[in-house]
Amino acid sequence: MRSFEAAARIDAAPDEVWAALVDVGGWRDWDSGVDRVDGTVALGERLTVYATMIRHRPFSVIVTELRPGEAMRWRGGLPAGLAVIERTYHLDAQVEGGSVLTVREDHSGPLAGVLGRSTPDLNPFFRQFCAGIRQLTERRASSPSG
Repeated sequence: MRSFEAAARIDAAPDEVWAALVDVGGWRDWDSGVDRVDGTVALGERLTVYATMIRHRPFSVIVTELRPGEAMRWRGGLPAGLAVIERTYHLDAQVEGGSVLTVREDHSGPLAGVLGRSTPDLNPFFRQFCAGIRQLTERRASSPSG
């Protein structure tokens, strides 16, 4: 199995981070590393993601888990489980305030190795995403209008 992961400590309440996370249509408006996302975040819905680092290859996923304020999971890959891509966004409220967002993607299945050879290192992309959502939500949390 091949995995990628990044996390960020964010000085904003989990509900503020969650709002930015599920507003996939707005990801292009901040430094998310995503040009656009087609679709709506809802359990069982299909999303198509156009990432800036691999513009020539958008990928489609199904939202397989949605726990508001806590976690969102997407699943994609090749038919019949030959290659499975599972991306998780996990949000942890911190006792002292703020949140920790972790983004992780796991590639598994019999053809995951083949798929992996054409997939770039996603860790820099995930770090950019975490830094971008941190900047956005901290700016919103510190503004007078909230």
